[in-house]
Amino acid sequence: MAIINIGQAKTTLSRLVERAAAGEDIIIARRGKPVARLTRLAAPKRGIRFGVLRGQIKVADDFDAPLPQQARAAFEGR
Repeated sequence: MAIINIGQAKTTLSRLVERAAAGEDIIIARRGKPVARLTRLAAPKRGIRFGVLRGQIKVADDFDAPLPQQARAAFEGR
C-alpha cells in the first residue's frame, strides 16, 4: 500500500490509476494525513440469462430414467 501526497497524486494520476487497476491500494494524504483511497473496482456481477439457449438444447425423454445396472456398477466402483 502506497501513501502519496495530494500534490503528487495530481501530477501522476494516470500512473496511480494504472497501479490501482493492477490491484495496489493507493492512499492519498493531505499534509501527511490519509484522506482518500484509490483502489481497483470489483468486476461487475453477471446475472443469469434465463432462456438464452432455448431451442438449442434437446433433453432426451429418458433423461431422468434409472441408469442400467452396468452403468451404476461403474459409478459405484464395482
